[in-house]
Amino acid sequence: MSEENELKQLGRYRIVGELGSGAMGMVYKAEDPMLNRTVAVKTIIMSDDATERAEYEARFYQEAKATGGLNHPNLIMVHDIGREGDLVYMAMELLDGVELREVMARGRIPLSQALDIVAQVADGLHYAHDKGIVHRDIKPGNIMIGRNQRAKIMDFGIARMRVSDIKTQTGVMLGSPKYMSPEQVAALPADHRSDIFSLGVVLYELATGQPPFSAPDISQYMYQVAIAQAKPPSQIDPALPHMLDLIVAKAMAKEPGQRYQDAAEFAADLRACREPLGEPPPAPPRKVPVEDTVQLDPKVSRTQRIEAALEATGLTLLGSNTDTVPIGTLGLGSAVTATGVSGASAQFALSPRFDSAQALERLKEPGIARRLAAENARRRTSFAEVATRIALLGALLLAGYIAIS
Repeated sequence: MSEENELKQLGRYRIVGELGSGAMGMVYKAEDPMLNRTVAVKTIIMSDDATERAEYEARFYQEAKATGGLNHPNLIMVHDIGREGDLVYMAMELLDGVELREVMARGRIPLSQALDIVAQVADGLHYAHDKGIVHRDIKPGNIMIGRNQRAKIMDFGIARMRVSDIKTQTGVMLGSPKYMSPEQVAALPADHRSDIFSLGVVLYELATGQPPFSAPDISQYMYQVAIAQAKPPSQIDPALPHMLDLIVAKAMAKEPGQRYQDAAEFAADLRACREPLGEPPPAPPRKVPVEDTVQLDPKVSRTQRIEAALEATGLTLLGSNTDTVPIGTLGLGSAVTATGVSGASAQFALSPRFDSAQALERLKEPGIARRLAAENARRRTSFAEVATRIALLGALLLAGYIAIS
């Protein structure tokens, strides 16, 4: 097949563009007319040497075998495999996003986001490991971040089944040196715990902004991977939690037996470290149909509306004489009835022009949050007291929404 034809058609797939080059060949964007979908098609140009040709083709089919049976939200999905002339190809889902390495090149990301990404990758690895598949080349270039912030592992091109038909030559290393495990750099047998080490290196670099090891050449770098202990992340950035130090140390232990023995355990610890950092990323805002919106009186400011609602319940936003209620002890279920708010608040009648849903959204705005924080610091009001008043206001607005809906 000529190069011109290669770029136009592969099997039933019509090539529409070039996505890049992989370790063994090109990756194209293509259209599948049979199923009316756009896919990515990965190819290998077969060698003229008969021995190499057989080995490359076997490796390629092995990749398809390794990934074709996987179905997990954090793994790329393989749709089809075929051969066209001197090319073998694999059609897979086309990912809408950017590689993690591109994200990292722009600078450090928030720790909460880094933990989310690595936990998702650990979920995908756990699924693959449970199926007997080891990736062997976990690195930022093989992790895609979609527009929905979902992480997906790509390119099982050097993945091998634990019981494989292909035997690699002794001493041949499979993987990227910067993210290799100690057993990989020593050309020793590597199992699923090698992937956990590599993912630990990715986590380290995401959290600190720098790799765990540094050396002037590849041989010295490999020595560092095999022998040297990386600095705890909190020594590089004191703002990082010590729990992260413990997670990284366990994931990157030199001896496989001292690492996480299961990627699911790794993911669980990552999420436990993530939990104190704040709320998860917000969901995309809900689009409210025009006919469902209520127009507010432009002559009445947002602050005046909030203060009026609070005044009607006998509360002030901050600094009232109400006793502090510990967070978690205020049960909104007991404060809100089917017809409104219990107690004195039940007498509050909301105007039909008051849009409670819109008010709830506006309470989330940064400006209000900053004013709350400043006033809280000035009056030395406890956080629990502030949270109690906001919760009561939320109960009031919820009751109003029930009353007018």
